[in-house]
Amino acid sequence: MKLVILGGGGFRVPLVYDAVATNALAAAGRPAVDIREIVLHDASPERLDAIARVIAERSRQLDRPPAVRVTTDLRDALRGAHFVFAAVRVGGAEGRIADERVALDLGLLGQETIGPGGLAYALRTIPVMRQVAETIADVAPEAWTINFTNPAGIVTEVMRGVLGDRVVGICDTPIGLVRRVSRLLGVSLEHDRDRVAYDYVGLNHLGWLRSVTVDGVDRLPEILASDDLLDHIEEARLIGEDWVRAVGALPNEYLYYYWKTDEAIAAISAAAQTRGQFLHAQQGRFYDDAACCASPLDSWRAALHEREATYMAEARGGAEERREEDVAGGGYQEVALRLMTALATGEPERMILDVGNGAPGGRIIPELPDDLVVEVGCVVDGDGVHPQPVAPVTLPQLAQMTAVRASERAIAQAALTGSRERAWEGFSIHPLVSSPRLGRQLVDGYAAAHPAIDRLLR
Repeated sequence: MKLVILGGGGFRVPLVYDAVATNALAAAGRPAVDIREIVLHDASPERLDAIARVIAERSRQLDRPPAVRVTTDLRDALRGAHFVFAAVRVGGAEGRIADERVALDLGLLGQETIGPGGLAYALRTIPVMRQVAETIADVAPEAWTINFTNPAGIVTEVMRGVLGDRVVGICDTPIGLVRRVSRLLGVSLEHDRDRVAYDYVGLNHLGWLRSVTVDGVDRLPEILASDDLLDHIEEARLIGEDWVRAVGALPNEYLYYYWKTDEAIAAISAAAQTRGQFLHAQQGRFYDDAACCASPLDSWRAALHEREATYMAEARGGAEERREEDVAGGGYQEVALRLMTALATGEPERMILDVGNGAPGGRIIPELPDDLVVEVGCVVDGDGVHPQPVAPVTLPQLAQMTAVRASERAIAQAALTGSRERAWEGFSIHPLVSSPRLGRQLVDGYAAAHPAIDRLLR
């Protein structure tokens, strides 16, 4: 089978390669997807070359690795694809820095996927990903597209308008939370699949784990009642054990930015550089060195460790590194591999995925539209992706979801039509902005910072 990675020059692509090339699930006695060819596509030949060097060094350590080739031609990359993994960063790290700084200069949250920074990212990414979806539909209509391009929820929603159910959004944060909770309860999602069930619902980067059932008994109340157990849950430490206990659910870590907005803005503003600036410099050194260093693989691994250890540093006071138990939740490469394996082999897999709300058995969340993408538990097998029922959402949960997605949908409309009014509306009604005055300033600021947005909204 053939896997195409769009954004193939991206820093984390070797993680996907390694998971596929080593048949990472086989160690647990699971069937393995038989990927014989991997094609890396990117707009940057230089980044492709750097990542290809890392993968080439790693492949020499493996027995019968899949063939790898690189290309900057999208149609060439997609021909004959069975799976398409989309992890595209439109505008590169420089674009991310601008997304962060325009918002911060107005006293607002400057973050990659949350708040106005995330909306700006969506505004310049959606036109590109819509064209990518149209090319996939033309060149590889039978391929499954796995979208990790951020903001993943609304980008997946737009791509579904072209590809329908054959595009699925993924994220590693929800299932990482479930894995950590399961380990605390002494069970494994891999080895105790028939014993463990969970209820997770929300949007991408905005969701809640509301029950974890072991042998028919919901054990989440036990965790919420214990200070010691909550201390092992990174999300509870970030957001506050008392608040997690009060709402009766374990939140996705990104809810930190909604519930501790002032603290997040203050921490990001006080730092010497934004996350985008840090990654631009840190990963830039790797890309610069990859062509001449003795071991591109070692250089990449060192940079990866630093990147993972400093993730969401603003929420931990900057100096505190992540605990090993926090990192060991399984990355997005594992989510992608599990999804491909289930679709290719038919071996059922329970996952948390971004899918359309209009499931065959009726709306997953009755209060939301059919075509809205939600993040919920699914069963994946050879027949496709099957969203599972969830318990009714609470009014506060529904309020947060509708407010955020209404803002994102206005931005998506602006991205697809060039409407400056819809962009203004999208920025203004986001719950982390809530101001037409600031919304207009954001539109003007991002148009000035991004030539692509300026051209789009003329």
